[in-house]
Amino acid sequence: MLFSLFLALKYLKPKRTVTSVVSLISVLGVVLGVAIIIIVRAVMTGFGDMWQEKILDFKPHIIIRAFAGKVIQDEEALCRRLELVEGVKAASPSLETRVLVENHRRVVAPVLIGVDPVRAKNIMQLEHMRAGEFDVTGDAVVLGTDLAQELGVDVGDDLLVYSPMNLVSTDEVYFPDRLIVKGIFESGQRDFDSGYIITSLAVTRDLMGMSSGVYSIHLKTEQPANFEFFNKVVGRVEDITPNFQVQTWQEIDRQIFNALAVEKNMMVILLMFITVVAIFCVTNTLIVLTVQKTDEIGLLKALGFSSRQVMGAFVIYGWIQCLIGTLLGIVAAFLILYNLQSMVNGLGMLGVEVFPKAIYGLNAIPWRIIPSEVVNVAMSVIMFCTVASFLPAWRAARMDPVVALRKE
Repeated sequence: MLFSLFLALKYLKPKRTVTSVVSLISVLGVVLGVAIIIIVRAVMTGFGDMWQEKILDFKPHIIIRAFAGKVIQDEEALCRRLELVEGVKAASPSLETRVLVENHRRVVAPVLIGVDPVRAKNIMQLEHMRAGEFDVTGDAVVLGTDLAQELGVDVGDDLLVYSPMNLVSTDEVYFPDRLIVKGIFESGQRDFDSGYIITSLAVTRDLMGMSSGVYSIHLKTEQPANFEFFNKVVGRVEDITPNFQVQTWQEIDRQIFNALAVEKNMMVILLMFITVVAIFCVTNTLIVLTVQKTDEIGLLKALGFSSRQVMGAFVIYGWIQCLIGTLLGIVAAFLILYNLQSMVNGLGMLGVEVFPKAIYGLNAIPWRIIPSEVVNVAMSVIMFCTVASFLPAWRAARMDPVVALRKE
């Protein structure tokens, strides 16, 4: 065993001294810093994953629109052509407009989506129905659970839907349609559960005074998260629709994902200061140790041990502290993440609402650990700790043995 390693392990052996207490506090500081950074990065990654999953389930992967706000005619023929494209799972025509919905004098203004009743299920993957079923045939309507709660409706109730054309047309009066709630869905994201109602194309055209045509064609693809494959599918779609505007889910919702990426990076940078404080604790521990071991250092140098060996002992001492703290921090982060939802639920039972859906838009705390990020955090902390150990170690190595022994 190298002498430096032997000496470092000797100093690390627990004793009932102030140095041992300070060393323990230093290790706990590293544990806390590493655990918090990993937890925050995992949660922010989970936010991105869950929002992407919700968006890809509820919204189309590709939207095709006519230029200058025009109406797409012969939508059925276009859908059939697009469904033949390799990588396209389903295509469906769509009409979207904002409407006023009333029930017992409760009025809200959600977005009304008119869809083909046959094709809609392949486009909107609403597998979790809170009540009823996904049925938009005839005068049926399906809406989100938060919107249903806001309006005070349940399956089988009636809704009055007022046409937006009354605001732009002065020559005609559009009477409201009375629609029957056939299903209440829960996507898990508040924006969708509170902001949309879904009905048939026929009903939507009636509300908008249209006899034919749609505003857009919605496509679902096989691998929307596989960017290389997805881009090839987009290219094939653009070849078929050169006279239309083609938008992808990445372009439509890029602000959400950009904001998440910026927030994640900023949170990590700010939380790194916790680790920096812990690293300073390790440095202070080494300074205290070198002061306490002044006589031993002088004796070792007098016996012929080199400055490099003495310096190596204190660098290894600090490095082992950081290594132990980093490993324990990773273990602590995994334990907390795997029990995170249970902890949040427990706090909720005590009246502490940690993760309100009204604010975050999600019904559970998402998280996902990326191994490369854990490795980066661990390597960064160990590297900084090693560098921070050099100053007190250099001080110990520079010590004059005569002066050190004289202090004894």
